[in-house]
Amino acid sequence: MILQALTDYYEDLLALGKIARPGWAKAKVSWALELGDNGELLGLLHLQQEVQRGKKTVLIPQEREVPQPVKRSSGVAANFLCDTSGYLLGVDTKGKPERTAECFAASRTLHEQILKEAQSPAACAVLAFYEHWDSQTAKDHPALKEEWDEVMKGGNLLFWYRGGPVTEDAQVRESWQLANEQSGNAENALCLVTGKHEPTARLHPNIKGVVGAQTAGAALVSFNAPAFCSYEHEQGDNAPTGEYVSFAYTTALNTLIADREHTRRVGDTTIVCWAAGGQPVYQDFMMAALYDDNMDERDIQSTMIRLAEGEPVDWQQQKLSPDTHFYVLGIAPNAARLSVRFFWQNSFGALIQNVTKHYRDLEITRPSFDKFPTLPVWRLLRETVNQNARNPEPNPRLAGDLLLAILNGTPYPATLLDGVVLRIRAEREITRGRAAILKAWYLRNSKDEQLKEVMTVELNEQSNYLPYLLGRLFAVLEDVQQRANPGINTTIKNRYFNSASATPATVFPLLINLAQKHLAKLDKGLVIHYNRKITELNSRITQTLPARLTLPEQSAFQIGYYHETQKRYTKKEEV
Repeated sequence: MILQALTDYYEDLLALGKIARPGWAKAKVSWALELGDNGELLGLLHLQQEVQRGKKTVLIPQEREVPQPVKRSSGVAANFLCDTSGYLLGVDTKGKPERTAECFAASRTLHEQILKEAQSPAACAVLAFYEHWDSQTAKDHPALKEEWDEVMKGGNLLFWYRGGPVTEDAQVRESWQLANEQSGNAENALCLVTGKHEPTARLHPNIKGVVGAQTAGAALVSFNAPAFCSYEHEQGDNAPTGEYVSFAYTTALNTLIADREHTRRVGDTTIVCWAAGGQPVYQDFMMAALYDDNMDERDIQSTMIRLAEGEPVDWQQQKLSPDTHFYVLGIAPNAARLSVRFFWQNSFGALIQNVTKHYRDLEITRPSFDKFPTLPVWRLLRETVNQNARNPEPNPRLAGDLLLAILNGTPYPATLLDGVVLRIRAEREITRGRAAILKAWYLRNSKDEQLKEVMTVELNEQSNYLPYLLGRLFAVLEDVQQRANPGINTTIKNRYFNSASATPATVFPLLINLAQKHLAKLDKGLVIHYNRKITELNSRITQTLPARLTLPEQSAFQIGYYHETQKRYTKKEEV
Protein backbone atom coordinates (compact mmCIF):
# COMPACT_ATOMS: atom_id res chain seq x y z
CA MET A 1 0.00 0.00 0.00
CA ILE A 2 2.77 2.46 0.88
CA LEU A 3 4.79 1.72 -2.27
CA GLN A 4 1.66 1.91 -4.42
CA ALA A 5 0.65 5.28 -2.96
CA LEU A 6 4.16 6.72 -3.37
CA THR A 7 4.38 5.43 -6.95
CA ASP A 8 1.04 7.06 -7.78
CA TYR A 9 2.28 10.30 -6.22
CA TYR A 10 5.44 10.13 -8.33
CA GLU A 11 3.33 9.81 -11.48
CA ASP A 12 1.17 12.76 -10.38
CA LEU A 13 4.26 14.93 -9.93
CA LEU A 14 5.74 13.68 -13.20
CA ALA A 15 2.59 14.75 -15.04
CA LEU A 16 2.97 18.20 -13.45
CA GLY A 17 6.65 18.38 -14.42
CA LYS A 18 7.72 18.65 -10.76
CA ILE A 19 9.94 15.58 -10.42
CA ALA A 20 12.79 13.81 -12.18
CA ARG A 21 12.01 11.35 -14.96
CA PRO A 22 13.06 7.70 -14.72
CA GLY A 23 16.83 7.47 -14.96
CA TRP A 24 17.29 10.90 -13.41
CA ALA A 25 17.38 12.17 -9.85
CA LYS A 26 17.90 15.27 -7.76
CA ALA A 27 21.39 15.56 -6.29
CA LYS A 28 23.24 18.19 -4.29
CA VAL A 29 26.07 19.67 -6.34
CA SER A 30 28.77 21.96 -4.94
CA TRP A 31 31.02 22.62 -7.93
CA ALA A 32 31.01 22.59 -11.72
CA LEU A 33 34.00 21.61 -13.88
CA GLU A 34 33.91 24.01 -16.84
CA LEU A 35 35.32 22.35 -19.97
CA GLY A 36 36.64 23.81 -23.19
CA ASP A 37 36.08 22.44 -26.70
CA ASN A 38 39.17 20.23 -26.46
CA GLY A 39 38.34 18.92 -23.00
CA GLU A 40 40.67 21.27 -21.15
CA LEU A 41 39.55 22.36 -17.66
CA LEU A 42 38.88 26.09 -17.95
CA GLY A 43 37.64 26.79 -14.45
CA LEU A 44 35.87 25.71 -11.31
CA LEU A 45 32.41 27.21 -10.78
CA HIS A 46 30.74 27.65 -7.39
CA LEU A 47 27.27 26.11 -7.33
CA GLN A 48 26.64 26.70 -3.63
CA GLN A 49 23.90 29.06 -2.58
CA GLU A 50 23.50 31.18 0.54
CA VAL A 51 20.72 30.32 2.97
CA GLN A 52 19.81 31.63 6.40
CA ARG A 53 20.18 29.08 9.21
CA GLY A 54 19.14 30.79 12.41
CA LYS A 55 21.31 33.88 12.74
CA LYS A 56 23.98 32.57 10.39
CA THR A 57 24.27 32.65 6.62
CA VAL A 58 25.72 29.40 5.31
CA LEU A 59 26.58 27.98 1.90
CA ILE A 60 24.78 24.82 0.82
CA PRO A 61 25.01 22.84 -2.45
CA GLN A 62 22.49 23.45 -5.22
CA GLU A 63 19.99 20.72 -5.98
CA ARG A 64 20.13 19.73 -9.66
CA GLU A 65 18.70 17.02 -11.87
CA VAL A 66 21.46 14.55 -12.73
CA PRO A 67 21.65 10.99 -14.08
CA GLN A 68 20.41 8.51 -11.47
CA PRO A 69 23.34 7.77 -9.11
CA VAL A 70 24.31 4.19 -8.41
CA LYS A 71 23.82 2.71 -4.94
CA ARG A 72 27.33 2.26 -3.59
CA SER A 73 28.39 -0.20 -0.92
CA SER A 74 32.09 -0.93 -0.61
CA GLY A 75 32.93 -1.48 -4.27
CA VAL A 76 33.95 0.92 -7.02
CA ALA A 77 30.95 2.25 -8.95
CA ALA A 78 31.03 5.43 -11.03
CA ASN A 79 28.22 7.89 -11.70
CA PHE A 80 27.59 9.57 -15.03
CA LEU A 81 28.50 13.30 -15.34
CA CYS A 82 28.05 14.07 -11.63
CA ASP A 83 30.26 12.52 -8.98
CA THR A 84 32.87 13.17 -6.31
CA SER A 85 36.38 14.46 -6.96
CA GLY A 86 37.81 10.96 -6.58
CA TYR A 87 35.84 9.72 -9.59
CA LEU A 88 35.82 12.80 -11.87
CA LEU A 89 39.30 14.17 -11.10
CA GLY A 90 41.09 11.11 -9.76
CA VAL A 91 42.35 12.97 -6.69
CA ASP A 92 42.91 11.08 -3.45
CA THR A 93 41.10 12.52 -0.40
CA LYS A 94 41.17 9.44 1.86
CA GLY A 95 44.77 8.28 1.75
CA LYS A 96 43.98 5.46 -0.69
CA PRO A 97 45.70 6.40 -3.99
CA GLU A 98 45.31 2.96 -5.57
CA ARG A 99 41.58 2.88 -4.97
CA THR A 100 41.25 6.46 -6.25
CA ALA A 101 42.99 5.43 -9.46
CA GLU A 102 40.45 2.62 -9.85
CA CYS A 103 37.61 5.10 -9.30
CA PHE A 104 38.89 7.46 -12.00
CA ALA A 105 39.42 4.57 -14.41
CA ALA A 106 35.87 3.32 -13.77
CA SER A 107 34.49 6.81 -14.40
CA ARG A 108 36.43 7.14 -17.67
CA THR A 109 35.24 3.73 -18.86
CA LEU A 110 31.62 4.55 -18.02
CA HIS A 111 31.65 7.85 -19.90
CA GLU A 112 33.38 6.35 -22.93
CA GLN A 113 30.81 3.55 -23.09
CA ILE A 114 27.79 5.83 -22.81
CA LEU A 115 29.02 8.65 -25.07
CA LYS A 116 30.71 6.55 -27.77
CA GLU A 117 27.96 7.32 -30.32
CA ALA A 118 27.36 10.94 -29.29
CA GLN A 119 28.73 13.62 -31.62
CA SER A 120 27.70 16.84 -29.87
CA PRO A 121 30.43 19.30 -28.80
CA ALA A 122 29.52 18.78 -25.13
CA ALA A 123 29.90 14.99 -25.37
CA CYS A 124 33.20 15.34 -27.26
CA ALA A 125 34.50 17.75 -24.60
CA VAL A 126 33.81 15.23 -21.82
CA LEU A 127 35.54 12.41 -23.71
CA ALA A 128 38.50 14.66 -24.49
CA PHE A 129 38.76 15.61 -20.82
CA TYR A 130 39.16 11.96 -19.79
CA GLU A 131 41.70 11.39 -22.56
CA HIS A 132 43.98 14.26 -21.55
CA TRP A 133 43.40 14.74 -17.81
CA ASP A 134 46.39 14.02 -15.54
CA SER A 135 45.25 13.43 -11.99
CA GLN A 136 48.85 13.55 -10.70
CA THR A 137 49.13 17.26 -11.48
CA ALA A 138 45.56 18.17 -10.48
CA LYS A 139 46.60 20.02 -7.31
CA ASP A 140 48.70 22.50 -9.29
CA HIS A 141 46.16 23.05 -12.06
CA PRO A 142 45.35 26.79 -12.37
CA ALA A 143 41.60 26.12 -12.28
CA LEU A 144 41.81 24.13 -9.03
CA LYS A 145 44.70 25.68 -7.15
CA GLU A 146 42.79 28.42 -5.31
CA GLU A 147 39.85 26.23 -4.27
CA TRP A 148 41.77 23.01 -3.75
CA ASP A 149 41.17 22.75 0.00
CA GLU A 150 37.43 23.38 -0.40
CA VAL A 151 37.11 20.80 -3.16
CA MET A 152 38.95 18.25 -1.04
CA LYS A 153 36.34 18.62 1.73
CA GLY A 154 33.91 16.66 -0.42
CA GLY A 155 30.74 17.31 -2.37
CA ASN A 156 29.61 16.46 -5.87
CA LEU A 157 31.07 17.96 -9.03
CA LEU A 158 29.25 18.32 -12.36
CA PHE A 159 30.60 18.70 -15.89
CA TRP A 160 29.83 22.12 -17.41
CA TYR A 161 30.16 23.27 -21.02
CA ARG A 162 29.54 26.64 -22.67
CA GLY A 163 27.57 28.17 -19.83
CA GLY A 164 25.43 25.18 -18.86
CA PRO A 165 25.58 21.67 -17.42
CA VAL A 166 26.44 18.88 -19.83
CA THR A 167 23.33 17.09 -18.54
CA GLU A 168 21.22 19.52 -20.60
CA ASP A 169 22.79 18.54 -23.92
CA ALA A 170 20.21 16.69 -26.03
CA GLN A 171 22.58 14.01 -27.39
CA VAL A 172 24.09 13.40 -23.97
CA ARG A 173 20.63 12.95 -22.43
CA GLU A 174 19.63 10.60 -25.24
CA SER A 175 22.80 8.56 -24.79
CA TRP A 176 22.22 8.26 -21.06
CA GLN A 177 18.58 7.29 -21.49
CA LEU A 178 19.51 4.55 -23.96
CA ALA A 179 22.31 3.24 -21.74
CA ASN A 180 20.07 3.29 -18.69
CA GLU A 181 17.37 1.29 -20.45
CA GLN A 182 19.86 -1.29 -21.75
CA SER A 183 21.81 -1.64 -18.51
CA GLY A 184 19.23 -3.76 -16.74
CA ASN A 185 20.28 -7.37 -16.26
CA ALA A 186 17.67 -8.18 -13.66
CA GLU A 187 15.38 -11.15 -14.03
CA ASN A 188 11.73 -10.59 -14.77
CA ALA A 189 9.22 -11.33 -12.03
CA LEU A 190 5.70 -10.39 -11.03
CA CYS A 191 5.94 -6.94 -9.44
CA LEU A 192 4.05 -6.78 -6.14
CA VAL A 193 2.93 -3.22 -6.86
CA THR A 194 1.97 -3.15 -10.55
CA GLY A 195 1.07 -6.82 -10.99
CA LYS A 196 3.14 -6.91 -14.20
CA HIS A 197 6.09 -9.09 -15.22
CA GLU A 198 9.06 -6.73 -15.36
CA PRO A 199 12.74 -6.49 -14.33
CA THR A 200 13.05 -6.75 -10.55
CA ALA A 201 15.15 -4.33 -8.52
CA ARG A 202 17.76 -6.25 -6.53
CA LEU A 203 18.65 -3.22 -4.39
CA HIS A 204 16.32 -0.28 -3.85
CA PRO A 205 17.68 3.29 -3.84
CA ASN A 206 18.28 4.86 -0.44
CA ILE A 207 15.95 7.30 1.29
CA LYS A 208 17.89 10.39 2.34
CA GLY A 209 17.24 13.22 4.76
CA VAL A 210 15.69 11.24 7.63
CA VAL A 211 17.15 12.64 10.86
CA GLY A 212 19.04 9.97 12.77
CA ALA A 213 19.61 7.72 9.75
CA GLN A 214 22.95 7.28 8.01
CA THR A 215 24.07 10.28 5.96
CA ALA A 216 24.33 8.09 2.87
CA GLY A 217 20.66 7.22 3.27
CA ALA A 218 18.67 4.27 4.53
CA ALA A 219 16.54 1.64 2.85
CA LEU A 220 12.81 1.31 3.25
CA VAL A 221 12.87 -2.15 1.63
CA SER A 222 15.93 -4.33 2.23
CA PHE A 223 17.04 -7.84 3.22
CA ASN A 224 20.44 -7.81 4.87
CA ALA A 225 20.58 -11.19 6.59
CA PRO A 226 19.79 -14.79 5.56
CA ALA A 227 17.16 -14.99 8.31
CA PHE A 228 15.02 -12.49 6.40
CA CYS A 229 15.19 -14.38 3.10
CA SER A 230 13.02 -17.26 1.92
CA TYR A 231 13.18 -20.03 -0.68
CA GLU A 232 16.86 -19.24 -1.38
CA HIS A 233 15.97 -15.82 -2.75
CA GLU A 234 18.45 -13.00 -2.35
CA GLN A 235 17.96 -9.28 -1.70
CA GLY A 236 14.99 -7.78 -3.59
CA ASP A 237 13.86 -11.14 -4.97
CA ASN A 238 12.24 -11.80 -1.59
CA ALA A 239 9.70 -9.05 -2.28
CA PRO A 240 9.88 -8.56 -6.05
CA THR A 241 9.45 -4.92 -6.93
CA GLY A 242 9.90 -3.65 -10.47
CA GLU A 243 12.85 -1.37 -11.22
CA TYR A 244 10.45 1.37 -12.28
CA VAL A 245 8.46 1.16 -9.03
CA SER A 246 11.69 1.03 -7.01
CA PHE A 247 12.83 4.25 -8.67
CA ALA A 248 9.41 5.91 -8.51
CA TYR A 249 8.58 5.36 -4.84
CA THR A 250 12.06 6.28 -3.59
CA THR A 251 12.18 9.40 -5.75
CA ALA A 252 8.74 10.45 -4.49
CA LEU A 253 9.66 9.84 -0.84
CA ASN A 254 12.99 11.65 -1.16
CA THR A 255 11.15 14.58 -2.72
CA LEU A 256 8.67 14.66 0.18
CA ILE A 257 11.40 14.54 2.83
CA ALA A 258 13.44 17.24 1.08
CA ASP A 259 10.40 19.56 1.18
CA ARG A 260 11.02 21.04 4.65
CA GLU A 261 7.85 23.14 4.57
CA HIS A 262 5.72 20.00 4.52
CA THR A 263 7.89 17.71 6.65
CA ARG A 264 7.71 17.55 10.42
CA ARG A 265 9.87 15.72 12.93
CA VAL A 266 8.27 14.66 16.21
CA GLY A 267 10.52 12.65 18.50
CA ASP A 268 12.49 10.33 16.23
CA THR A 269 9.67 10.19 13.67
CA THR A 270 9.82 12.05 10.37
CA ILE A 271 6.30 12.77 9.12
CA VAL A 272 5.40 13.48 5.49
CA CYS A 273 2.02 13.86 3.83
CA TRP A 274 0.67 14.19 0.31
CA ALA A 275 -2.56 14.32 -1.66
CA ALA A 276 -3.62 12.43 -4.74
CA GLY A 277 -3.07 14.69 -7.72
CA GLY A 278 0.11 16.22 -6.31
CA GLN A 279 -1.33 19.61 -5.31
CA PRO A 280 0.64 21.08 -2.34
CA VAL A 281 -2.29 23.14 -1.01
CA TYR A 282 -3.56 20.06 0.86
CA GLN A 283 -0.17 19.68 2.55
CA ASP A 284 -0.22 23.39 3.42
CA PHE A 285 -3.59 23.06 5.12
CA MET A 286 -2.63 19.85 6.95
CA MET A 287 0.49 21.48 8.41
CA ALA A 288 -1.41 24.61 9.41
CA ALA A 289 -4.16 22.59 11.09
CA LEU A 290 -1.92 20.27 13.11
CA TYR A 291 1.33 22.11 13.74
CA ASP A 292 0.83 25.87 13.49
CA ASP A 293 -0.16 27.60 16.74
CA ASN A 294 -0.17 31.05 15.10
CA MET A 295 -2.71 30.26 12.41
CA ASP A 296 -5.68 32.52 11.74
CA GLU A 297 -8.16 30.84 14.07
CA ARG A 298 -11.33 32.02 12.34
CA ASP A 299 -10.08 31.29 8.83
CA ILE A 300 -8.80 27.80 9.61
CA GLN A 301 -11.77 26.78 11.76
CA SER A 302 -14.38 27.94 9.28
CA THR A 303 -12.55 26.08 6.52
CA MET A 304 -12.31 22.93 8.63
CA ILE A 305 -16.01 23.02 9.48
CA ARG A 306 -17.01 23.29 5.82
CA LEU A 307 -14.61 20.53 4.75
CA ALA A 308 -15.83 18.28 7.58
CA GLU A 309 -19.37 18.76 6.26
CA GLY A 310 -18.26 17.61 2.81
CA GLU A 311 -18.24 21.03 1.17
CA PRO A 312 -15.40 22.05 -1.23
CA VAL A 313 -13.80 25.34 -0.21
CA ASP A 314 -11.31 27.89 -1.49
CA TRP A 315 -8.23 28.34 0.69
CA GLN A 316 -5.26 30.53 -0.19
CA GLN A 317 -6.85 31.06 -3.62
CA GLN A 318 -6.91 27.32 -4.35
CA LYS A 319 -9.66 24.71 -4.25
CA LEU A 320 -9.78 22.11 -1.47
CA SER A 321 -12.00 19.09 -2.07
CA PRO A 322 -13.01 16.85 0.86
CA ASP A 323 -13.12 13.86 -1.51
CA THR A 324 -9.42 14.03 -2.44
CA HIS A 325 -7.46 11.04 -1.16
CA PHE A 326 -4.83 11.98 1.40
CA TYR A 327 -1.87 10.13 2.91
CA VAL A 328 0.29 10.56 6.01
CA LEU A 329 3.45 8.51 6.56
CA GLY A 330 5.66 8.39 9.66
CA ILE A 331 9.12 6.83 9.36
CA ALA A 332 11.94 6.47 11.89
CA PRO A 333 15.63 5.53 11.54
CA ASN A 334 16.78 2.03 12.38
CA ALA A 335 20.50 1.71 11.60
CA ALA A 336 20.82 1.35 7.81
CA ARG A 337 17.09 0.88 7.38
CA LEU A 338 13.88 2.78 8.05
CA SER A 339 10.99 1.55 10.13
CA VAL A 340 7.42 2.59 9.43
CA ARG A 341 5.86 4.15 12.53
CA PHE A 342 2.46 4.51 10.88
CA PHE A 343 0.72 4.92 7.53
CA TRP A 344 -2.69 6.59 7.24
CA GLN A 345 -4.86 7.03 4.17
CA ASN A 346 -8.40 8.28 3.73
CA SER A 347 -10.27 11.17 2.18
CA PHE A 348 -9.16 14.68 3.08
CA GLY A 349 -12.63 15.33 4.46
CA ALA A 350 -12.30 12.38 6.86
CA LEU A 351 -8.97 13.77 8.02
CA ILE A 352 -10.48 17.17 8.73
CA GLN A 353 -13.44 15.61 10.57
CA ASN A 354 -11.08 13.79 12.92
CA VAL A 355 -8.80 16.80 13.41
CA THR A 356 -11.86 18.94 14.20
CA LYS A 357 -13.01 16.36 16.76
CA HIS A 358 -9.52 16.35 18.28
CA TYR A 359 -9.50 20.13 18.76
CA ARG A 360 -13.03 20.04 20.15
CA ASP A 361 -11.94 17.47 22.74
CA LEU A 362 -8.89 19.57 23.63
CA GLU A 363 -10.73 22.87 23.97
CA ILE A 364 -10.44 24.33 27.46
CA THR A 365 -10.41 27.81 28.97
CA ARG A 366 -6.97 29.32 28.67
CA PRO A 367 -5.03 31.87 30.74
CA SER A 368 -5.08 35.47 29.53
CA PHE A 369 -1.34 35.38 28.80
CA ASP A 370 -1.75 32.39 26.47
CA LYS A 371 -2.43 33.98 23.08
CA PHE A 372 -2.33 30.77 21.06
CA PRO A 373 -5.78 29.64 19.93
CA THR A 374 -4.83 25.98 19.42
CA LEU A 375 -2.55 23.34 20.89
CA PRO A 376 -0.57 21.76 18.03
CA VAL A 377 0.85 18.26 18.34
CA TRP A 378 4.34 19.42 19.31
CA ARG A 379 2.94 21.38 22.28
CA LEU A 380 1.00 18.36 23.50
CA LEU A 381 4.11 16.19 23.38
CA ARG A 382 6.06 18.93 25.15
CA GLU A 383 3.73 18.62 28.13
CA THR A 384 4.88 15.04 28.72
CA VAL A 385 8.60 15.74 29.21
CA ASN A 386 10.80 17.57 31.68
CA GLN A 387 11.85 20.76 29.92
CA ASN A 388 14.89 21.06 32.21
CA ALA A 389 16.24 17.68 31.19
CA ARG A 390 19.42 17.46 29.15
CA ASN A 391 17.50 15.90 26.27
CA PRO A 392 13.80 16.88 26.55
CA GLU A 393 12.55 14.51 23.87
CA PRO A 394 9.14 12.79 24.12
CA ASN A 395 8.70 9.04 24.02
CA PRO A 396 9.52 8.08 20.38
CA ARG A 397 6.51 5.80 20.06
CA LEU A 398 4.17 8.36 21.62
CA ALA A 399 4.57 10.82 18.74
CA GLY A 400 3.38 8.30 16.17
CA ASP A 401 0.67 6.81 18.38
CA LEU A 402 -0.75 10.25 19.19
CA LEU A 403 -0.83 11.41 15.59
CA LEU A 404 -2.45 8.16 14.48
CA ALA A 405 -5.15 8.55 17.16
CA ILE A 406 -5.83 12.08 15.91
CA LEU A 407 -6.00 11.02 12.26
CA ASN A 408 -8.27 8.04 12.97
CA GLY A 409 -10.39 9.69 15.66
CA THR A 410 -9.63 6.74 17.97
CA PRO A 411 -8.74 6.66 21.71
CA TYR A 412 -5.56 8.47 22.66
CA PRO A 413 -2.56 6.34 23.70
CA ALA A 414 -2.18 5.52 27.40
CA THR A 415 1.40 6.81 27.25
CA LEU A 416 0.04 10.32 26.66
CA LEU A 417 -1.88 10.25 29.95
CA ASP A 418 1.03 8.58 31.75
CA GLY A 419 3.44 11.30 30.63
CA VAL A 420 1.16 14.13 31.75
CA VAL A 421 0.38 12.50 35.12
CA LEU A 422 4.11 12.06 35.82
CA ARG A 423 4.83 15.72 35.00
CA ILE A 424 1.96 16.94 37.22
CA ARG A 425 3.22 14.85 40.13
CA ALA A 426 6.80 16.01 39.62
CA GLU A 427 6.08 19.72 39.08
CA ARG A 428 2.70 20.13 40.81
CA GLU A 429 1.66 22.40 37.95
CA ILE A 430 -1.53 22.20 35.87
CA THR A 431 -0.81 24.06 32.65
CA ARG A 432 -3.36 24.70 29.95
CA GLY A 433 -1.81 21.94 27.84
CA ARG A 434 -1.92 19.37 30.64
CA ALA A 435 -5.48 20.23 31.58
CA ALA A 436 -6.50 19.99 27.92
CA ILE A 437 -4.85 16.57 27.59
CA LEU A 438 -6.59 15.27 30.73
CA LYS A 439 -9.95 16.52 29.44
CA ALA A 440 -9.50 15.12 25.93
CA TRP A 441 -8.10 11.78 27.09
CA TYR A 442 -11.00 10.98 29.42
CA LEU A 443 -13.66 12.29 27.04
CA ARG A 444 -12.41 9.92 24.38
CA ASN A 445 -11.15 6.98 26.43
CA SER A 446 -13.40 6.74 29.50
CA LYS A 447 -16.89 5.27 29.84
CA ASP A 448 -17.51 6.91 33.23
CA GLU A 449 -20.28 9.44 32.54
CA GLN A 450 -19.91 11.13 35.93
CA LEU A 451 -16.24 11.69 35.20
CA LYS A 452 -17.00 13.01 31.73
CA GLU A 453 -19.47 15.59 33.05
CA VAL A 454 -16.61 17.58 34.63
CA MET A 455 -14.38 17.35 31.55
CA THR A 456 -15.75 20.63 30.24
CA VAL A 457 -14.32 23.73 28.61
CA GLU A 458 -15.07 25.96 31.59
CA LEU A 459 -15.97 25.56 35.27
CA ASN A 460 -18.96 23.25 35.83
CA GLU A 461 -20.62 24.88 38.82
CA GLN A 462 -23.51 22.40 38.77
CA SER A 463 -21.45 19.25 39.26
CA ASN A 464 -21.42 17.54 42.66
CA TYR A 465 -18.76 15.01 41.67
CA LEU A 466 -16.66 14.71 44.84
CA PRO A 467 -13.11 14.67 43.33
CA TYR A 468 -14.00 17.70 41.18
CA LEU A 469 -15.38 19.59 44.21
CA LEU A 470 -12.23 18.80 46.19
CA GLY A 471 -10.07 20.20 43.40
CA ARG A 472 -12.14 23.38 43.38
CA LEU A 473 -11.92 23.62 47.18
CA PHE A 474 -8.14 23.23 47.07
CA ALA A 475 -7.93 26.15 44.61
CA VAL A 476 -10.02 28.33 46.95
CA LEU A 477 -7.85 27.43 49.98
CA GLU A 478 -4.73 28.30 47.99
CA ASP A 479 -6.26 31.65 47.06
CA VAL A 480 -6.96 32.37 50.74
CA GLN A 481 -3.31 31.69 51.57
CA GLN A 482 -2.07 33.95 48.78
CA ARG A 483 -4.36 36.79 49.89
CA ALA A 484 -3.19 36.43 53.49
CA ASN A 485 0.49 36.33 52.49
CA PRO A 486 1.02 38.59 49.43
CA GLY A 487 4.13 37.77 47.45
CA ILE A 488 4.50 34.31 48.96
CA ASN A 489 6.68 32.02 46.84
CA THR A 490 5.54 28.67 48.21
CA THR A 491 1.87 27.80 48.65
CA ILE A 492 -0.05 24.75 49.78
CA LYS A 493 0.11 23.59 46.17
CA ASN A 494 3.87 23.06 46.46
CA ARG A 495 3.56 20.96 49.63
CA TYR A 496 0.17 19.31 49.53
CA PHE A 497 -1.15 19.15 45.96
CA ASN A 498 -0.16 15.55 45.24
CA SER A 499 -1.22 14.21 48.64
CA ALA A 500 -4.49 16.18 48.60
CA SER A 501 -5.43 14.70 45.22
CA ALA A 502 -4.43 11.17 46.24
CA THR A 503 -5.39 10.94 49.96
CA PRO A 504 -7.90 13.72 50.67
CA ALA A 505 -9.12 12.30 54.01
CA THR A 506 -5.63 12.74 55.45
CA VAL A 507 -4.80 16.16 54.04
CA PHE A 508 -7.97 18.26 53.84
CA PRO A 509 -8.59 18.57 57.61
CA LEU A 510 -5.09 20.05 57.88
CA LEU A 511 -5.74 22.42 54.96
CA ILE A 512 -9.04 23.63 56.43
CA ASN A 513 -7.28 24.34 59.73
CA LEU A 514 -4.56 26.31 57.91
CA ALA A 515 -7.22 28.25 56.01
CA GLN A 516 -8.80 29.43 59.29
CA LYS A 517 -5.46 30.87 60.36
CA HIS A 518 -5.05 32.57 56.99
CA LEU A 519 -8.57 34.01 57.15
CA ALA A 520 -7.71 35.65 60.47
CA LYS A 521 -5.26 37.89 58.60
CA LEU A 522 -7.80 39.18 56.06
CA ASP A 523 -10.24 42.09 56.02
CA LYS A 524 -13.79 41.35 57.08
CA GLY A 525 -15.17 41.65 53.55
CA LEU A 526 -12.72 39.05 52.20
CA VAL A 527 -13.38 36.78 55.18
CA ILE A 528 -17.10 36.82 54.40
CA HIS A 529 -16.42 36.16 50.71
CA TYR A 530 -14.12 33.19 51.32
CA ASN A 531 -16.21 31.71 54.13
CA ARG A 532 -19.22 31.79 51.83
CA LYS A 533 -17.23 30.08 49.08
CA ILE A 534 -15.75 27.40 51.37
CA THR A 535 -19.09 26.76 53.05
CA GLU A 536 -20.86 26.46 49.69
CA LEU A 537 -18.39 23.82 48.47
CA ASN A 538 -18.34 21.97 51.80
CA SER A 539 -22.14 21.79 51.85
CA ARG A 540 -22.07 19.92 48.54
CA ILE A 541 -19.65 17.33 49.91
CA THR A 542 -22.25 15.02 51.42
CA GLN A 543 -20.09 11.99 52.04
CA THR A 544 -17.05 11.13 54.11
CA LEU A 545 -13.81 12.18 52.49
CA PRO A 546 -12.30 9.13 50.77
CA ALA A 547 -9.03 7.72 52.03
CA ARG A 548 -7.77 7.40 48.46
CA LEU A 549 -8.72 8.61 44.99
CA THR A 550 -8.23 6.52 41.87
CA LEU A 551 -6.20 7.85 38.94
CA PRO A 552 -9.31 9.04 37.02
CA GLU A 553 -10.61 10.70 40.20
CA GLN A 554 -7.26 12.42 40.69
CA SER A 555 -7.57 13.77 37.14
CA ALA A 556 -11.03 15.13 37.99
CA PHE A 557 -9.48 16.78 41.06
CA GLN A 558 -6.81 18.39 38.85
CA ILE A 559 -9.39 19.61 36.33
CA GLY A 560 -11.49 21.06 39.17
CA TYR A 561 -8.43 22.89 40.48
CA TYR A 562 -7.61 24.24 37.00
CA HIS A 563 -11.19 25.36 36.28
CA GLU A 564 -11.57 27.13 39.64
CA THR A 565 -8.19 28.84 39.28
CA GLN A 566 -8.96 30.12 35.77
CA LYS A 567 -12.40 31.30 36.92
CA ARG A 568 -10.74 33.28 39.71
CA TYR A 569 -8.29 34.94 37.33
CA THR A 570 -11.08 35.75 34.89
CA LYS A 571 -13.03 37.56 37.61
CA LYS A 572 -9.94 39.56 38.60
CA GLU A 573 -9.44 40.69 35.00
CA GLU A 574 -13.08 41.72 34.71
CA VAL A 575 -12.77 43.83 37.87
